[in-house]
Amino acid sequence: MVFSRSLRLGVMALVMCSVPALAHAETMREALTSAYRNSPDLLSAYLDVKLAAEGIVSAKSAKLPTIGATLNTTQAYTPGSPLDLPSISGGVNYSQRLFDNYATEARIESARAGAEAKRYALQSAEQKLFLDVVTAYMAVLTNTQLAQLRQENVTFYQAQVKSAKDRLEIGEGTKIDVSQAEARLAQGTASYQSALASLEVSRATYERLVGHAPKSLSMTYRLGTLLPTSLERAINEAMSAHPAIFAAQAGVRAAQAGADAASASFGPTLDLSAGVNSTFYSPNPTWSGPTPSASVSLSLKVPIYGGGALGAGVRSANISQMKSEVAALSARDQIKEAVISSWSALRNAQAAIDSANTAVASGELALEGVVQSRDVGQSTTLDVLNAQSELTSIREGLIQATQGKVLASFQLVAATGHLTAADLGLAVEIKTGEDYIAKAEDVWQELRALD
Repeated sequence: MVFSRSLRLGVMALVMCSVPALAHAETMREALTSAYRNSPDLLSAYLDVKLAAEGIVSAKSAKLPTIGATLNTTQAYTPGSPLDLPSISGGVNYSQRLFDNYATEARIESARAGAEAKRYALQSAEQKLFLDVVTAYMAVLTNTQLAQLRQENVTFYQAQVKSAKDRLEIGEGTKIDVSQAEARLAQGTASYQSALASLEVSRATYERLVGHAPKSLSMTYRLGTLLPTSLERAINEAMSAHPAIFAAQAGVRAAQAGADAASASFGPTLDLSAGVNSTFYSPNPTWSGPTPSASVSLSLKVPIYGGGALGAGVRSANISQMKSEVAALSARDQIKEAVISSWSALRNAQAAIDSANTAVASGELALEGVVQSRDVGQSTTLDVLNAQSELTSIREGLIQATQGKVLASFQLVAATGHLTAADLGLAVEIKTGEDYIAKAEDVWQELRALD
């Protein structure tokens, strides 16, 4: 039958985009590349790395010299006397902390660990972005296929309404058949409109993430060796490569260094200060010319009692350290859970696809048989409508299972920590922040900036 052939052709249209669309299709790789280049969220995470790197500079400055120059002018005036030239004086001052019980070293280590944590947070943001893009990509593709399927469903019901009315006119049908067909047509039309609305929403999400409206999409990306071949291997990969685990470990380091810095506050500090000053000109008759003077001083301070603030700082730092260690354990558990969950989802999706493929083939045969039985009076119009509705549900299940398999695959790769631009081989300039951190570590760049 014509309808049967149309339905079989429709199955192919649901699994892949139409042939004309494939000629100018935007691949998953192109969408991921565009998102990486245009994402404001990724740029924000990259700027967080730069901000954290500047914290290293601030921490290092505590034990580096501070040098400054001063120039002063003083104008004295006595009523009734002529106005003299102002006196001019100036000098150069030098100050430096020589020892602070290793508090500065601890703060530098804490800042470095904080910058490292932000660097791994950037990788996590990268993985989240790619997962969001894959989800949006598949949502557009899936909703497009659902809209096509439901449009075909509407066309089928329209034909059934016409067939029921024709049989009624020649006395072979009833008004009930017509009403049942019209009711299914109304339901199918509403379902089709719902699919179009979902498609518009998914297109808007895609445009926000990728940077432009979706073109003709085609699911051609292959994860290859990035996809683990066993659950055990996936868990091992995640424990050794996931950026969230590394970020949590860096957080532990930062908290430990913070505790060391708090403990160091009980120790002594030694400061050096020096200066050279001179009066370059003075209208005072007794002034005999510039007479530079120099001074050097050492200052040793030992805390004895701080009103409880020092002890509270140490206790707070120790609690923060314990909290960071607990957070690291929680991060490992969450990553392991994500691996197991995505692995199970991938297996379930494949089973659902296999089942749906078999069910679609059986449903097509059943629908064709019911239509033929109805034409010879052995089945009713309601039987045909029910068979079509069941076949449509199976096909929708196949579309959604296919989407679920793709999403679960990418989620599994993300759970192992390998859903990054570098691992995916995208043609982009990788943002890590490591180069900026290296420049920030060079604390003498401030002098060269004056060149």
